[in-house]
Amino acid sequence: MKAVNTALITGASRGLGLALARALADRQWRLVIDARGSEALLETRDELAKTTALVAIAGDVAEEAHRRALVEAAGESLQLLVNNASVLGPSPQPRLADYPLAELERAYAANVLAPLRLAQLALPALERNRGTLINITSDAAVAAYEGWGGYSSSKAALDQLTAVLATEHPRLSVHAVDPGDMRTQMHQEAFPDEDISDRPEPEESVPGLLTLIEGQQPSGRYRAADLVEVGS
Repeated sequence: MKAVNTALITGASRGLGLALARALADRQWRLVIDARGSEALLETRDELAKTTALVAIAGDVAEEAHRRALVEAAGESLQLLVNNASVLGPSPQPRLADYPLAELERAYAANVLAPLRLAQLALPALERNRGTLINITSDAAVAAYEGWGGYSSSKAALDQLTAVLATEHPRLSVHAVDPGDMRTQMHQEAFPDEDISDRPEPEESVPGLLTLIEGQQPSGRYRAADLVEVGS
């Protein structure tokens, strides 16, 4: 079966990216997915290829050649861009007084500049298709948690970029989405000495994302949990 629309999802070999890719594959979207780790990405490709057409490209979203390859693979049918890939920074999280600036630059490159650049490259197709741009954010973007200065400030910057893009491109659906706490590898890295088994699985945030992708909500910042209630 041929997918009608194409979705580009970064960081799709695990966590929320993988959960969303599975949901869209079940809905027969054509997918372009990436991850830094090639082995896990190939496993994801083999799984999803049983359900839909897809392209999997291993690489780092902080690199321009990789970003261009992703958007080129998506092509003219690109309807949805989900900037999900991000980096946490040092683990455990250091206070800002001790934060290595090289690590901060790396976080901003992956969490702010890469999503913006992918949006820039994808905008022509998204505009033609009246598509959707979703940037995955965090509650840390709006709350001041000790030790989270690097990651949280990068997500705050992403929030503002998303809001400005929404204003500049009113034909598009442009959203920042806070998925909430999830039982993911990144969350475990943020709390290396804690048991996070009580956190929800990433799949629980997917219905909220689908509400935005399939619905008519105005551009804006949303919590996935609130969207689940809207879509139920």
